[in-house]
Amino acid sequence: MEDFLINIVRQMVDDPDQVSVEVAENENNTVLRLSVAPDDMGRVIGREGRVAKALRTVVKAAFRNNPKPVYVDIVDKE
Repeated sequence: MEDFLINIVRQMVDDPDQVSVEVAENENNTVLRLSVAPDDMGRVIGREGRVAKALRTVVKAAFRNNPKPVYVDIVDKE
């Protein structure tokens, strides 16, 4: 799952080496925590969140047969 999201996001950003995904699972769902370089945050979120919404839609569709729902969170790099 995380490789799928990483491959998509690396094509969009200026600094692909800073793209990382952390997977958090519980009994109800799976959350992919996406982090990118601070300068690329705007590219990943997009105007009015359109790119972020599209990423979430693509991931949700790609893993619709997964037993648990998959969500994407975009987080600041720490």
